[in-house]
Amino acid sequence: MIGIIDYDAGNLKSVQKALSYIGQESVVTREFRELLTADKVILPGVGAFGVAMEQLKKFELDKVIRELAERQVPFLGICLGMHLLFDGSQENSGVEGLGLLPGEILRIPEGPGLKIPHIGWNSLTLSGNSRLFAGFPGQPYVYFVHSYYLKARDASIVAATTEYGILVHAAVERGNLFACQFHPEKSSETGLAILRNFAATGGVS
Repeated sequence: MIGIIDYDAGNLKSVQKALSYIGQESVVTREFRELLTADKVILPGVGAFGVAMEQLKKFELDKVIRELAERQVPFLGICLGMHLLFDGSQENSGVEGLGLLPGEILRIPEGPGLKIPHIGWNSLTLSGNSRLFAGFPGQPYVYFVHSYYLKARDASIVAATTEYGILVHAAVERGNLFACQFHPEKSSETGLAILRNFAATGGVS
């Protein structure tokens, strides 16, 4: 069973639908017991960083997420769910993130020909040693919707990058903690393959 964290941040049903399509049973929940007994957990999300952190704390889901990380339960953050795993965001200065991974969330800088938010398909450059992208050839295309991007402080956790005026750390991986800026649930067969890889992850020491 894959737990999908419900903290009123949207985009939950599309993730659940994608998991169902690849044959994975899931539950959308904010119940501690269900999340802590799940085989794997996903934190999706769209919206503002500060509001999302407020919601996580309101339901005490920040504590659950930290416990899941300590237990090394395979965990995937998607889009805003990725941002929340880091230290903070320029979107809401002074609001602390979960701090499970080292890095900051920055606003995409204005530039010629760039539209913000960045909406559309971009190719990924893979690091070559990620379980999330195991078996992927070449530079796969995935679907983005974002105005802010990750700048990780530890290059070793970066699993994939893309270019949109600047270098975007598009996916990260450390132990059983995974995260991606793009939306695998909206990225066609490539995205489904990524979700299959996540569903196939087991424990690491």
